[in-house]
Amino acid sequence: MMELRKTIAGRITLTAIATVILLFLALPIVVILVTSFSDNAFAAFPPQAWTLNWYKALFADGSKWPAALSLSAFVACLSTLFSLIIGVTAATALTRSELPLRSAVYALVLGPLVIPQIVTALGLFLLFEPAAMLGSPIAIALGHTVLASPIAVLILIATLRGIDERLEDAAASMGAGRMTIARKITFPLAAPGGESV
Repeated sequence: MMELRKTIAGRITLTAIATVILLFLALPIVVILVTSFSDNAFAAFPPQAWTLNWYKALFADGSKWPAALSLSAFVACLSTLFSLIIGVTAATALTRSELPLRSAVYALVLGPLVIPQIVTALGLFLLFEPAAMLGSPIAIALGHTVLASPIAVLILIATLRGIDERLEDAAASMGAGRMTIARKITFPLAAPGGESV
C-alpha cells in the first residue's frame, strides 16, 4: 500500500478503491432513504410511486414518533457515555498498569462479543426484572452498553498502544501526577480513537 501512494497512478487507484468501498457501505442507507418516499406500505425498491405521506404522518399532531425518536436519542447518548467511560477505564487499565490475571480481565471485558446475544438478553432480563426496571430508558441504555463497550475497549486499546509511553514518563519525571498526565497527554493523544467509538 505504501508503494501505491508514491505514484500518481497509485494514488488514483487507491482513491478509486476507497470510493467504491465507501459507496458500497453507503448503498443500504441510500436504498432505505429512497424507499422511504414510496407510496407502498411495504418496502419496495425501486418505488412505483412517490409520496411524502410517511413524513407527514411522522410529524402529524398526536403522532408518537417524535417521542420515540427523542427516547432513542436519549438512550443512544446514555449508552455512548457509559461505553466511553467503561472503554477508557478498561483500556487504560489493560495497557498502562500491571494487572494480575490480565488475560482473564481482557477475556471478561470482551466476553459480550463472544457470548450469544440471546444469552446476554436473558441475563439482562433476569437482572432488571426483579428491580422493576424492564423497559426503562436506563435499563435499555445499560443493555446497549453491555454490547457496545467491548468495541470501545478494543478501539481504545489500539489507540493507547499507539501512544509513545516515553511522553508520559517524561511528564512523570517532571513531577506531573497521574491525573495531570492523563488529562494533558494521554487523553488528548487518544482523542482521535475516542471519536471513532
